[in-house]
Amino acid sequence: MTMLNLEESLVLIIDIQEKLLNAVFNKPLLEKKAEIIAKATNVLDIPTIVTEQYPKGLGNTVPVIKDNLTNAKYFEKTDFSALNTNELKDVLKNMKKRQIVIFGIETHICVKQTVAALIEEGYEVHVISDACGSRAEMEYSAGLTRMKDNGAYIITTEIALFEWLRGAKHPKFKEIQSLIK
Repeated sequence: MTMLNLEESLVLIIDIQEKLLNAVFNKPLLEKKAEIIAKATNVLDIPTIVTEQYPKGLGNTVPVIKDNLTNAKYFEKTDFSALNTNELKDVLKNMKKRQIVIFGIETHICVKQTVAALIEEGYEVHVISDACGSRAEMEYSAGLTRMKDNGAYIITTEIALFEWLRGAKHPKFKEIQSLIK
């Protein structure tokens, strides 16, 4: 059984941008869960990388996420897989984290292709399903299935939070718990 470990985790947020977010079928849930994870990365001091697909045309990362990230590294991209960006790939390697916790838009395109590349590179990949979105529910479901079939772990926001904490005695427990109440 695999569980998340704070010391081994890095969060990768894929393309939660204005025009993309407005097109997903599950916008309210995705927005809420992405905000929780963004806040949690600060509380738990988890390194975070954010990608933006062609921001000139699709807009920047939405404020509900961007405003809640203090030390994230941002990368622009035009390829669907974020790992096709050599600079991002190098930053990932230099951070020396083996667990990549990923979520974003669109589940069946950019998230899925990035997950496949991460698995090929040898990372243990955890997809936060309730913080992912697609324009159509069928595409979203197919994307999650494909990622699971390729070896990714499909989890939820609360699974991630409580695996990182491990127990109620964690010094940040109350702060994290307040994010989901």
